[in-house]
Amino acid sequence: MSYSVAVRALCEFTAKVGDLDLRFTPSPTAQEGISGHRRVVAGRGEGYEAEVSLEGQYAALQVRGRADGYDPRLNRLEEIKTYRGDLARQPDNHRQLHWAQARVYGWLLCQQRQLPALRLALVYLNVDNDEQTLVEEQRSAQELEQFFNAQCAIFLHWAEQQLQRQASRNQGLQALAFPHGQFRHGQRELAETVYKAVSTGRCLMAQATTGIGKTLGTLFPLLKAMVPQQLDKILFLSAKTPGRALGLDALRQVMASGTQPALRSLELVARDKSCEYPGTACHGDACPLAKGFYDRLPAARQAAQAVAVLDKAALREVALAHQVCPYYLGQEMARWVDVLVADYNYYFDQSALLFGLAQANQWRLALLVDEAHNLVERARQMYSASLDQGQLLALRKLKPAGMGSALERLNRQWNALHKEQLAPYRVVDGLPDTLLKALQQCIGLIQEQLNQTPTGIDPAVLQFFFQALQFSRVSELFDEHFLFDISKRPGPGKRALSTLCLRNVVPAALIGPRLAAARSATLFSATLSPRHYYADLLGMPADCAWLEVASPFAAEQLRVRVISSVSTRYQHREASLAPIVELIAEQYAQAPGNYLAFFSSFEYLQQVSSLLAARYPAISQWSQAPGMDEQQRQGFLERFVAQGQGVGFAVLGGAFAEGVDLPGTRLIGAFVATLGLPQVNPVNEQIKQRMARLFSAGFDYTYLYPGVQKVIQAAGRVIRGSDDRGTLLLIDDRFAEARVQRMFPAWWAPEQK
Repeated sequence: MSYSVAVRALCEFTAKVGDLDLRFTPSPTAQEGISGHRRVVAGRGEGYEAEVSLEGQYAALQVRGRADGYDPRLNRLEEIKTYRGDLARQPDNHRQLHWAQARVYGWLLCQQRQLPALRLALVYLNVDNDEQTLVEEQRSAQELEQFFNAQCAIFLHWAEQQLQRQASRNQGLQALAFPHGQFRHGQRELAETVYKAVSTGRCLMAQATTGIGKTLGTLFPLLKAMVPQQLDKILFLSAKTPGRALGLDALRQVMASGTQPALRSLELVARDKSCEYPGTACHGDACPLAKGFYDRLPAARQAAQAVAVLDKAALREVALAHQVCPYYLGQEMARWVDVLVADYNYYFDQSALLFGLAQANQWRLALLVDEAHNLVERARQMYSASLDQGQLLALRKLKPAGMGSALERLNRQWNALHKEQLAPYRVVDGLPDTLLKALQQCIGLIQEQLNQTPTGIDPAVLQFFFQALQFSRVSELFDEHFLFDISKRPGPGKRALSTLCLRNVVPAALIGPRLAAARSATLFSATLSPRHYYADLLGMPADCAWLEVASPFAAEQLRVRVISSVSTRYQHREASLAPIVELIAEQYAQAPGNYLAFFSSFEYLQQVSSLLAARYPAISQWSQAPGMDEQQRQGFLERFVAQGQGVGFAVLGGAFAEGVDLPGTRLIGAFVATLGLPQVNPVNEQIKQRMARLFSAGFDYTYLYPGVQKVIQAAGRVIRGSDDRGTLLLIDDRFAEARVQRMFPAWWAPEQK
């Protein structure tokens, strides 16, 4: 068997030494980097060759890549790097890595063109002023071959282990049997359709009710397809921690079957949740786990590779045993496992680790997007950015050294934007170029300070820097799928302040290419209707397959009562309190047990909860509170004990409205006292106008579909298994409308009252 590796991946494996050091982290965006490369190439003159494809062999190792540029007249091969800040502060191990790449490309070029010697150049382009710095060396082909062979020999030892493991893995996958012996109702159909989609290279949207085992029903067929479809990785992407837990649990079930000891999987966790020294900078002078990180990494990597399921706890145990950072060990191990369980942002975000690795290494991927109805809102957040002028005002009062005039210039441009604005909110056509230039200057100055004194920067300056950087990056994506809006408010004295927002409305143009880059992507959820809504907003390909799995539940398992005599609209809220309390009390008296009651806001929840407590103090109750941490959320759920009695109050669309499993008598019913429509406000009204222009369905795409989807998700907490029984009260007259009921699950049989 042969093993193929990209030049960059080879060098990152073999040539990184010393400390983990993020002090000199060039911050050009991907587009700035591409543009910078083009400017360098454009200035090189006639005959210059850009993006030179190269490949070579060392024993069983095939090395491939594209050199940035070659000038035949000078016989010079160039490795182009873009940066910001002071190049003199670049750590030695960064420069060493760049030289390693240049030398490997150099040998591949010498071999391809029979060159006896070659000049190598590192070309550093400062994207802020277009200044180029060239660092050159002359090497003979023999020297370059020796360097190439040495790097390959180091890597090949690891690659041979990988090949042996993959051979064992492939053998196990081909013999893999479904861990439960037989499929649940609807689960086999789901699994077969997922297998067919990846086999034909298509995307799939699958709507399947809770309870059929969607996670295992989608993961198992991809594991079976891994060998015949030559998949490099399976990515299980989730919106929330409970989704990741389900993915890991499914993998453990597969591993427990005893036929797959060589499969390797990894959970990727956010840096703030895996950092051992919070508040400490990521470099060797500040963090002991960054000191000598790359020197200790090979042993840590070897130990981690022996663990079948590297969840957060297992990864931490390995990392601390070898005194390396758990977060960055996870980033390294992402290259060497078969299945990755991670948040959406690891693949769909602008600077997503997994998407970047997949592109650089030409991975053949299969994606599973868990609870995919969440991806619309999450993608909008990923590709949106805002800046608040109050923060700029506070920053100017701090008077950070060397930034006074740049901050004043930015403030003047900012004031000019809202000077003539009378309304508190408006949408502006086009972007303010002069403000963006002033903002970019501030970013550059802070970047310089970061390079010089990374530990001496005021937290307020750092916070502004990251927000400004995100704003600048999103501005490069701006088109008709975004809104640029200004929210104006009174400031101190007679001055006015404003918030600027680049608001992504339709993420299709950004998410679609990420889906298309994979061999196959399966988006699954209990609520993906209407199909066209999600297809339009997520950029699903035209040939995307659709599957709606028939529910295993029968109408008699869930009594659905539509209470049309009550309106929960904001103007009728006061009048609705007493009727809702009586409905809860009446249902509780008829069938005592545990219930969830969902409302549109914490205020509304509290009003009903207080009135219920006053009128029916014997009914036990507990409520969701704003900003609950993980322990508090767990405490809320632990109140739902088997055979228990009480009412838990929660907000629709919040932490307890989906991804919560309370089977059997832990939950026997739910009250949903809202249609779930997003609030009518100037922002949503602008989104409605844009949706009307793009899809001729402004109200439905902005309000109706997102609202009813939240209701169905919340209702899905009641029936979790084939033996469950329960009651659902939908409290609002609009639930009786035909267009709303058409969105209900087909197995419901709503009763009107």
